[in-house]
Amino acid sequence: MDSQALNRIADALERIAPAPLAAPDFDAAPAFVWHVGPDRLEAVAEVSRVDLDLLVGINRSRDTLLDNTRRFAQGFKANNALLWGARGMGKSSLVKAVHGTLNGDHPNLKLVELQREDMASVGRLLNHLRAAPHRFILFCDDLSFSHDDQHYKSLKAVLDGGIEGRPENVVLYATSNRRHLMPRDMIENERSTAINPSEAVEEKVSLSDRFGLWLGFHPCSQDEYLAMIDRYCGAYGVTVDAETLRAEAIEWQATRGARSGRVAWQFFVDLAGRQGVHIA
Repeated sequence: MDSQALNRIADALERIAPAPLAAPDFDAAPAFVWHVGPDRLEAVAEVSRVDLDLLVGINRSRDTLLDNTRRFAQGFKANNALLWGARGMGKSSLVKAVHGTLNGDHPNLKLVELQREDMASVGRLLNHLRAAPHRFILFCDDLSFSHDDQHYKSLKAVLDGGIEGRPENVVLYATSNRRHLMPRDMIENERSTAINPSEAVEEKVSLSDRFGLWLGFHPCSQDEYLAMIDRYCGAYGVTVDAETLRAEAIEWQATRGARSGRVAWQFFVDLAGRQGVHIA
């Protein structure tokens, strides 16, 4: 094959697979979302979040994550964090609220969201972040793995870092409904069918052990549920008779069959709308 034919093939391949996009201007926004095909970091000018003071009933987790993140923003070492537990109790809201609280004093602290299905591309993302003069919270929401899912091996690369080590300017915060990130029936099945059950399970269960912080979120009591709604009413200036508010709030959670921070917020959104109050 002559050189002209080789050049034409090379040109065609370049058109099919364009060069990776350059890293964005990290000073342009407080947060970014990672996308693949092609790889790119998309700026988020305004993060959807609530104020940290509005998160009720999770004081210990709030203070622990805030302290860990503040140390990281100040340039010190910090732990990766796994926020696990009951759905709707503010796990992802806490991550975003902590970042929002600290970003004013530490504009160099950026939030980068990574989707679970894009976990295989995390090595390429880390190469972008490693080279930047900023501090990054790598945020993966609703993280869990099925029995045939190999993405957990990519997650190990983030937590352990391989021979390069995890970038000094990156910390990983993940949320999950499961403490061990794997379905319980999958773990039990591994134990019953593997040739060496303890080793087969250990590789996957130990994934959670690589997080330095485990922050548990548990279902709230009725008093905590009502306190959440009271806090929202006070913050947004919604005034309702206390007995009426209590009765309507309890009826609302009864129709949902559960109490949580999410249910409290959904009730408040409905209440504010009926009262003609705009929620920013």
